[in-house]
Amino acid sequence: MKTLARLTFGAVTLAGIASFVASAQSVISAKSGLIHYVEGRVFLGDQLIESKFGNFPDMKENSVVRSEEGRAEVLLTPGVFLRIGENTSVRMITNRLIDTRVEFLSGSALVEADELLKDNGVSIVYKDYTIQLQKKGVYRFDSDPPAFRVYEGIALAQFNGQSEEVKDGRVLEMVGDLKLARFDKDKETDELYRWSRRRSEYLAMANVSAAKSVRDSGMYWGASNWYFNPYFNMFTFVPFNGSFYNPFGFAYWSPYSVYSYLYSPYFMYGGYGGYYGGIPRGVSSASTATRLVAATSSGHSGTVSSSSSSSSAGGVGAHSPSTAVSNSASSSISRGGMSGTGGGHAGGHPH
Repeated sequence: MKTLARLTFGAVTLAGIASFVASAQSVISAKSGLIHYVEGRVFLGDQLIESKFGNFPDMKENSVVRSEEGRAEVLLTPGVFLRIGENTSVRMITNRLIDTRVEFLSGSALVEADELLKDNGVSIVYKDYTIQLQKKGVYRFDSDPPAFRVYEGIALAQFNGQSEEVKDGRVLEMVGDLKLARFDKDKETDELYRWSRRRSEYLAMANVSAAKSVRDSGMYWGASNWYFNPYFNMFTFVPFNGSFYNPFGFAYWSPYSVYSYLYSPYFMYGGYGGYYGGIPRGVSSASTATRLVAATSSGHSGTVSSSSSSSSAGGVGAHSPSTAVSNSASSSISRGGMSGTGGGHAGGHPH
């Protein structure tokens, strides 16, 4: 591990990668709270978090992550991401996978749930409110004014011994009751939402080569889980079986289905052919397709979106995956309110 932490991208050997991936993956599934990505000034307790290759601090129970002019992404149960905007703080109440509970203290936070496994549970607590996630989706928390929004999915809100189901397009103003109102989920987006969508795209990009790596290694993949992709220096989510679109519209592939994406000559998607039939699915130009095919053969991957092109990260589809990830770290942080436009949601299945 210590040796690998010093290796640059170009010097990593395939044997070393496989060893690092296998050990990292076995650790990540134990508990929720891995601080997966930070940009700007983010603290774990009083300690400034510094980004280092292969180094991911974790939130112990009762620990607090807070941001100043920065953002952070925390991995909860497999398939569930917690992202905080600037001037935000959250506390880990319990990090057990069976009952992950996070206290939202202040600022703005977004939860992307790509899959909620049967034996896992995720709840977000704000003052006297408890929000239990029921289905995959995108969920938003704000403290000023206090509100909980569901962009997609279903959550159960509990307050003062009562409960209310909150579905997509509804907002709960957490001011002492369980009254719901509608909001425009296509218009009420901001920098945190758009940054979360970019992060979702990068994670989907990393999924393809990670799923292929599991398949090629012969590793038994008995459940959906996190998996470390050293080419991207990030964990990604690899489902147990099949393939699906996440709430932001990006595809995830299991080790057992990824080859149907990489090598199917007949599978058509969004008007484009497979790798043998022309432009890969989700890619907007032939030149980009050529680079992504080459990158995938060496372990990288391109992203697959429910739309035919990916423009949410300033034309990320026109960059190589490593460039796209670098762009995330250098993206600006703005202080916009709940305004502007962002990417929509999409459901469905690649097959």
